[in-house]
Amino acid sequence: MMKLPTLLCTVICFAVQTCMMGNSFAQEPTMAGGVNQSALDVKVERAFPNLTIERPVVITHAGDGSNRLFVAAQKGQIYSFANNQTVKRADLFFDLSENVTYKDNENEEGLLGLAFHPQFESTHEFFLYYTTTAEPHLSIISRFKTLPDNPGKGDPASEEVLMKIKQPFWNHNGGTLEFGKDGMLYIALGDGGKADDPLKSAQDLSTWLGKILRIDVNNADPGLPYSIPKDNPFVNRTGARPEIYALGVRNPWRISFDRQTGDLWCADVGQNLWEEISLVTKGGNYGWSDREATHPFGPTAKEANSAMVEPIWEYPHTDAWGKSITGGQVYRGTRVSKLQGYYLYGDYVTGKLWALKYDARTGKVTENRTIAWPPSLPVVTYGEDEEGDVYFTTVTSGGMIFRYAD
Repeated sequence: MMKLPTLLCTVICFAVQTCMMGNSFAQEPTMAGGVNQSALDVKVERAFPNLTIERPVVITHAGDGSNRLFVAAQKGQIYSFANNQTVKRADLFFDLSENVTYKDNENEEGLLGLAFHPQFESTHEFFLYYTTTAEPHLSIISRFKTLPDNPGKGDPASEEVLMKIKQPFWNHNGGTLEFGKDGMLYIALGDGGKADDPLKSAQDLSTWLGKILRIDVNNADPGLPYSIPKDNPFVNRTGARPEIYALGVRNPWRISFDRQTGDLWCADVGQNLWEEISLVTKGGNYGWSDREATHPFGPTAKEANSAMVEPIWEYPHTDAWGKSITGGQVYRGTRVSKLQGYYLYGDYVTGKLWALKYDARTGKVTENRTIAWPPSLPVVTYGEDEEGDVYFTTVTSGGMIFRYAD
């Protein structure tokens, strides 16, 4: 069997540790009772059999009516191509590789986030999250525009830096950028790295680390290249960063919006024993590092309480499940009708795939169906096209893109 490559923030030595107190974890998720876990009759296929892209960490679209796909490569390039299974070539839309840091032994850095402005057709703006070469472990969130005479190419000279985020370590960068239905830009940041959240960042409102942020990129407050939404939950909290929307996450890989409901989904990579999926709400505290999924964690361990939001789903670190979650997208396409409304996600370590159904009325998961996939390759990231069809990527064999099929 070929040796699997190392990767970014979904799998690192800390994410796959077994518990220091022993391997005495549950074999099933705590909330699994009554949940349909049977196999779902869905296949997986190469979406573009003639196309490979090295280290594809984002797959998305520009919302410009073209239904073209855009793939961000971790080393700093963005490619675009026609959404056609016969496509053989991806065009280089943008190249920031000279300004992006990526190292195989620090493989959770690089170009990690890409989002197009909701009105990209008129603004020609797109936003990136990347690790800069300017200094070690510095994350940058920037606005870029396309070339004035060629909207099919991004202009590196157009960069406007919105945020600089000093990372204490090389791992747990998070990096997802997503626009919500409210037009705000949401930013997922890990706790800064190492193990056990040593700086206790995730529960510290004075730092952006370990948080989901929310900013308005269409306006600017005095002294800022963006504005703070007035309804952000900690705007008036003394000592709190006003950009914070939610807190208590370890290494969110990734967040995504359900295009139909507007719900914000977050897959958070665990440390010792548990991987988790949460629905993110304004001001929500998701527990890390006082809790890992639905369980007390570490020296500051806390039992379930009203101040912290429990995940809607968790799974244990076992060979039957996995050790590093990769989220995830709610399927709203039409090509595979039986997937409608399922949150599709996988695991980087085991390569397993699932389709999860959540009942918003009861607040419970009703299904977590397995999807057979004989290759079981490491699942890197998920994304959707303009029509709501869902794709996921791997870094094996040059970097491949997959989709679901009847």
